[in-house]
Amino acid sequence: MVKVIASSVRKGNVLDVDGKLYVVLTAQNFHPGKGTPVTQVDMRRISDGVKVSERYRTTEQVERAFVEDTEHTFLYEDGEGFHFMNPQSYDQLVMSTDDIGDLKAYLQEGMTCILSVHEGLAIAIELPRHVTLEIVETEPVVKGQTASSSYKPAVLSNGVRTLVPPHISAGVRVVIATEDGSYVERAKD
Repeated sequence: MVKVIASSVRKGNVLDVDGKLYVVLTAQNFHPGKGTPVTQVDMRRISDGVKVSERYRTTEQVERAFVEDTEHTFLYEDGEGFHFMNPQSYDQLVMSTDDIGDLKAYLQEGMTCILSVHEGLAIAIELPRHVTLEIVETEPVVKGQTASSSYKPAVLSNGVRTLVPPHISAGVRVVIATEDGSYVERAKD
């Protein structure tokens, strides 16, 4: 564990509070005109997902947990969870569906992800920024509909709904942002 001052805590840091691990969702520093400056930290307990909000004096010490970010390859999903392998050591880690959340729709076999590992347990995942998926279903192209700002709904091969430009039809492969599921561009392959 490393002790740091509260004002240096940032989003994504993992803190050890009373022996439990928390991932920081937001951290804001407040400097009132009168009184002590404080840091407001919103965090989620890793063990059960409970959200907590804490306030620290900016000079107060908090314990930051040591988390190692390493590349892992997604192998498969089964009843136990999502299985990942470290390509250097061939060690395998399992993450639960709750830990992965909405990102599970974008996981593809063989995909390289960044796992945050603490004491041998995977506690967070970061996917590549973009994935290539196929359009399964969309409305047909309407002739004369050339306004660039008009998008139409489409269903991707992973079941997620998104908006695509009017010229995209079913069967076309597109690049999608994993952060929000939005259309980026037509795939180059």
